[in-house]
Amino acid sequence: MEHYSISDNLKRVVSGENETVFRLLESRFCVEIQTRLPGLSVKTTDKSDVHGLFSVLDQLKFIAKRGGVLTAKEVDRLIGQPEPGEPVDLEALPTAPILRNRFGIAITAKTRSQAELVKAVDKNDIIFAKGPAGTGKTFLAVALAVASLEKREAERICLVRPAVEAGESLGFLPGDLKEKIAPYLRPIHDSLSELLPAEKLRRYEETGAIEVAPLAYMRGRTLKRAFIILDEAQNTTKAQMKMFLTRLGPHSKAIITGDTSQVDLAKGEESGLKHAMRILSGIRGIAQIEFDKTDVLRHHLVKDILQAYENKEK
Repeated sequence: MEHYSISDNLKRVVSGENETVFRLLESRFCVEIQTRLPGLSVKTTDKSDVHGLFSVLDQLKFIAKRGGVLTAKEVDRLIGQPEPGEPVDLEALPTAPILRNRFGIAITAKTRSQAELVKAVDKNDIIFAKGPAGTGKTFLAVALAVASLEKREAERICLVRPAVEAGESLGFLPGDLKEKIAPYLRPIHDSLSELLPAEKLRRYEETGAIEVAPLAYMRGRTLKRAFIILDEAQNTTKAQMKMFLTRLGPHSKAIITGDTSQVDLAKGEESGLKHAMRILSGIRGIAQIEFDKTDVLRHHLVKDILQAYENKEK
């Protein structure tokens, strides 16, 4: 029997209506949670993941302390329910946090594919991470980059996205060029804002230690001692992908993320991500990680949506 310390007030907030959150946690981590005594009493078995349970409880408690609303979506994201019949190999997941975010919450790999990505970064200089939306590819890549910068393993981070027009022309968007491309770079800014305090992030950006830019700005550059991330890489052409990969300088690493099911290029034009993963397969120092719907950490319906689209395509 394990014990988790939590006040009665926070316990009421975290438990959810009719203790539905605790029931989800019991199912996910193979435990039995008893709430009658002060704190939580946790009955375990050989299959229990107490470390994972306490990590999620820490995050839920922290959100509750700050007055945040524990929505079903947030709980589902933190729990990261595995697909039935495909349990997460808990021993394969690294227990050491990549870093702690601006709230002090540990960022760790939550699925088998995320764990493979963390390990691949240690052993390779170029990593392709391909998979559907909601699998945490970009967020984890940004976390790894920030950790590298904080440890002074890299001198700067370059976060890059192609500014591909998907149904809305850049020419008709308001503002100057910087304002026009801002929406394309917003997801990366969101990840940085969650990982770093505002003042530190501002300082990194002002000194050039963190650079967020459209892919076109990479032409002609050599990036030394840098951690580079190319996001939404499925929307690069073959020429753009070649240009990006050849920017890599000494003592640099690059993670290329994308979802090849969401290509916004002109009809008939092959995605640079697909092409690169095909021709660069097997080269030493280049790794390829495949995420799938079992890695989705968003709302549980996202998995069902992805499965429906897969079935339709088949």
